[in-house]
Amino acid sequence: MKIVIKSQGTMAIYEQIVNQLKNGIVSGELKPGEAMPSIRRLASELEVSVITTKRAYEELEKEGLVRSVSGKGFYVCEANQDYLKEKQLIMLERHMKDILEECRQAGLTKDEVLEMVEVLYGGDGF
Repeated sequence: MKIVIKSQGTMAIYEQIVNQLKNGIVSGELKPGEAMPSIRRLASELEVSVITTKRAYEELEKEGLVRSVSGKGFYVCEANQDYLKEKQLIMLERHMKDILEECRQAGLTKDEVLEMVEVLYGGDGF
């Protein structure tokens, strides 16, 4: 699984890692029982600190998405896909509210926002 870190934006690096790993689990790209990359290896690949990747893994462990096996590393847990999907939707709704508030502050109308979404969703924005 490829994780992409964006240096611009308001989301902390560890949150970006957590969200992308959650998406991998929800989509099935990361399978239950699968070993996660070691904290050091992931940190090296992403060119971030070990503390950052450790924090991301600890967050995933708190949420019950991965488990730590002493001396072996982290593994993807068996997870309730409906529960994960719901958590993902809640997170997306929060982001959408923030974006819509920025649109309002910029003076965009609902039709202008919808047009922007149509262009980005249907065009090269994805």
